[in-house]
Amino acid sequence: MIQLPPQLQIMLAYEPVDFRKGIDTLAALCRNRLNCDPFSGTVFLFRNRRGTALKLLIYDGQGFWLCLKRFSRGRLAWWPQASGASLHPLAAHQLSVLLMNGHPDGARFAEPWRRLPSDANSASLMPPAVAPPASQTATAATPSDRVPPSARF
Repeated sequence: MIQLPPQLQIMLAYEPVDFRKGIDTLAALCRNRLNCDPFSGTVFLFRNRRGTALKLLIYDGQGFWLCLKRFSRGRLAWWPQASGASLHPLAAHQLSVLLMNGHPDGARFAEPWRRLPSDANSASLMPPAVAPPASQTATAATPSDRVPPSARF
């Protein structure tokens, strides 16, 4: 199960790509042809020429993820037509529908009550860090406290 938070930025590439391409080649394609930073945390969505599979490329701060979804039957039910731009933005719930080979424009979604910021650096959405109680930190024994003094080097 892939978790797709609503504030996740997702960009769909209009043009199909050769699915023999791996992480490095798709990251270079993002940088050179799509004019986007592949290290930005944005999810990049690609399709193959036949419309039978999707690839998602994302950088999570430690490395790249490359996910492949190949449909058991049929082809993609929906893919947007190019509108002069090379990328099409998608919402997280639209990607969920597309991954199930649905039609995001045909699905009915409730309007968001309050829009979330699109940047990943919004600290207002993060809960405050919880520090351990002072009683636990002051009485915590180190491994050397448990070893008898005669056994210490």
